[in-house]
Amino acid sequence: MTVPALRFQQVVKRYGAATVLRGVDLELRVGESFGLVGVNGAGKTSLIKCLLDFCALDGGSIDIFGQPHHRPSARATLGFLPERFTPPYYLTGADFIRYLLSLQGMRYDPQAVSATLAALDLDAHALKQKVRNYSKGMTQKLGLAASLLAQKPLYVLDEPMSGLDPKARACLKEQLRARHRAGSTLFLTSHALADVDELCDRMAILHDGHIRFAGTPAECRAQYGVATLEQAFLACIA
Repeated sequence: MTVPALRFQQVVKRYGAATVLRGVDLELRVGESFGLVGVNGAGKTSLIKCLLDFCALDGGSIDIFGQPHHRPSARATLGFLPERFTPPYYLTGADFIRYLLSLQGMRYDPQAVSATLAALDLDAHALKQKVRNYSKGMTQKLGLAASLLAQKPLYVLDEPMSGLDPKARACLKEQLRARHRAGSTLFLTSHALADVDELCDRMAILHDGHIRFAGTPAECRAQYGVATLEQAFLACIA
């Protein structure tokens, strides 16, 4: 039996009296592109925080390539970009990338860095600028570049299109497709259902702390007998 890239089993998370995850079961296959969608407050970011061991589970378990998620060796297999990415403002772009790569025992390769920035439509001159001078879009591209340069078998990207203009979105999509073709597993959250439809092999709808649907975008439309993924999503959470 093939070990899944990610396995969430009956995951429960509470913040005080509020229960935000109510027994979440979900599996991601190795090498697939998977989209997690839901309204604001559905629990998407909480699920990712649990995956990364940023907060303790109140029930259930999470495995990364068959290893318990709380083991550092398990989390070493993934690259992560948070929804609210805020690099240290006093570093230059180059300093930030060099620092993140050094934490993973990787060397800074100027050619690879320049190529990755170009692929994400970020001018190489940004490497010399302090991050405090970056726009929202530039900051997002820097975080994406740092994540992709790590060359991980699993990428966890929370709203990766946030702040990107149409050209940068198209560039990022091509980079994600390239990682997918190379065999990496992608776990994306997104409010843009069109992006999920375009990029993901399978998807899940998280609502009120539960997984309401898991399957392909086409299966989601078929299950609710509608023409668009947006209509299917609305029917699912009704």
